[in-house]
Amino acid sequence: MTDDRLFVGAVRCSGPWLAVVFDGETFDHATVCEGIGDVWLRYEDDAERILVDVPIGLVESGSEGRRCDSLARDVLGPRRDAVYRPPVREATRKRRFPAASRTHERKTGRELSRAAFEAREAIAAVDELLQEIPETREVVGEAHPELCFRAFAGEPLQHPHDVAAGYAERLRTLAEYDADGPVTVQAVAEATGEFEEGANVAVADVLDAVALGYTARPGPEPLRSLPAEPSRDATGLPMRMWYRAETPFDES
Repeated sequence: MTDDRLFVGAVRCSGPWLAVVFDGETFDHATVCEGIGDVWLRYEDDAERILVDVPIGLVESGSEGRRCDSLARDVLGPRRDAVYRPPVREATRKRRFPAASRTHERKTGRELSRAAFEAREAIAAVDELLQEIPETREVVGEAHPELCFRAFAGEPLQHPHDVAAGYAERLRTLAEYDADGPVTVQAVAEATGEFEEGANVAVADVLDAVALGYTARPGPEPLRSLPAEPSRDATGLPMRMWYRAETPFDES
């Protein structure tokens, strides 16, 4: 790894994607992209790591789902509902909720949540990128913002990210993790206003993208995955979530 490599945290917003970019340990810039394909095109030559907030590695059928989702819910405590069970791969390609729900229920015996359905286009887009461009598999990984904040804080957070108490809780967590955390959040928020799509980027999106950026960049704690030894889906993609912590989460 060289000093000029970039580390990117990218989250889907209401339309565009927000990318927060670090040059090594230092915040470099933030930008709004049309989609995950645009994120890849911008950073494919320079990115050491790109972490995204959508599931990577999808089940085809079965009621058990992904182990990383159940483990994440276990460690998030009051915020466990922030982790949804992703649709099966076939359901991510359905345009309407009834069709996606029928497909998911037929293949898993479980109902499909609205949150999972609303994320399907982003999930499918990331999945297609990883299937069509093999080199992305070495760079693009999954990280859940709530798990990242949980790791930074050392304990479960209490409030959702889109309420005032949740904003304060996350900003405080970032400040304790890195003294420049609040400054980075402010810089990212200001940067989104420079783009036409910026109106579709919420404060919660900024916090989530910053958390993924801090997780992607080199840091004082090791980069870990949940689970530590992930299983792979039918296409060979590992099903795991990345986070940074001095000690790993208990997987028992």
